[in-house]
Amino acid sequence: MPVKAVCFDVGETLIDETRHWNDWAAFLGVPTLTLFTAIGVTMERGQSLRRVFEIFRPDIEFRNVRQLRAQQGWVYDFIESDLYPDAVPCLTALRARGYKVLIAGNQPVESEAALQRLNVPADFIASSGGWGVAKPDPRFFDKVIEAAGVPAEDIAYVGDRLDNDVQPSLAAGLRAVFLRRGPWGWMHAERPEIEQADLRLDSLLDLPDRLNSL
Repeated sequence: MPVKAVCFDVGETLIDETRHWNDWAAFLGVPTLTLFTAIGVTMERGQSLRRVFEIFRPDIEFRNVRQLRAQQGWVYDFIESDLYPDAVPCLTALRARGYKVLIAGNQPVESEAALQRLNVPADFIASSGGWGVAKPDPRFFDKVIEAAGVPAEDIAYVGDRLDNDVQPSLAAGLRAVFLRRGPWGWMHAERPEIEQADLRLDSLLDLPDRLNSL
């Protein structure tokens, strides 16, 4: 069956999160390099990123950290320069070819309005925060299928992680598109399991033409 809908992850797929992590380093009171190194070690160990916050700010409960920053005037948002250069051209090309374009990733609910303010060309935007369920939970991909309005095998899910994107989307019956981008993308590209993905890309600009092979 041909692909009829394409759903995109957000962080390190459409959005470059460097600016956000720089802000977190300032909040945690550590140099950016120190934070990035801790993130890398945490990733390699297969631990949750909440471990990074426990290391640098054990005095703060992780579940309250966003609320604390908000009290200091922080607003979760994306700006145009956060978008990877190939993001909008890819989404635009897919819609022009008749694909339904969805965006849904592990993000706070505020990301939905943030993406809408950027006027990204998408037919549907959602978040784990808004849905109340996060990847790799199968219920997240049930939501994707429901939003797409087509059978699972007609949907391609695009993301940068093996554990959160490729494997759970395949388990849900979707087509999996792996994007080698961001820290997880480069690390997971070395794992043999990444061969499970239906497509493997280095740029979203290649996606519209490559979808035909599915």
